Amino acid sequence: MTPGTMTMPADFKYRAAALRGRPRHDRYDDFSVKHPPMSPARWAKIFAPFDALKGFDEAIAAKAAAYAE
Repeated sequence: MTPGTMTMPADFKYRAAALRGRPRHDRYDDFSVKHPPMSPARWAKIFAPFDALKGFDEAIAAKAAAYAE
């Protein structure tokens, strides 16, 4: 086993889907037409409210202000 990987348990609920990997679609199939790729800006706008480090920006700004004085 390579470092940073783990084996998949035999009873893993989504084993078949995980082994298939990421779905691939043709450029103009029905799915790709209905769901075009999302731009990075749009992706960021959707997920920005879910900040994993709440208060991090404020803590950095407070330290910056303390060192600026």
